[in-house]
Amino acid sequence: MQKKVETETIVRTVLLFVALFNQILTISGKNPLPFAEEDIYSIVSLLCTVVATLWSWWKNNSFTQAALEADELLGELKKESEDNKV
Repeated sequence: MQKKVETETIVRTVLLFVALFNQILTISGKNPLPFAEEDIYSIVSLLCTVVATLWSWWKNNSFTQAALEADELLGELKKESEDNKV
């Protein structure tokens, strides 16, 4: 089974490269990236909203009793299927 790179690892790597690039610009006498604290907050807030929206939309959101029972039955069936594979 192939493992996937965690999202947190990708975010940390991107932020590291942005910070390094900003430092290189500063050291070479150029203007650093023009991000104000408010801009960063707005971007992070937007990203959180988009991710939460997509995640909520993608996940199976069961509200009725019948849907909750169906989810439980599905979980049991999946567990039985996995047990039979071993």
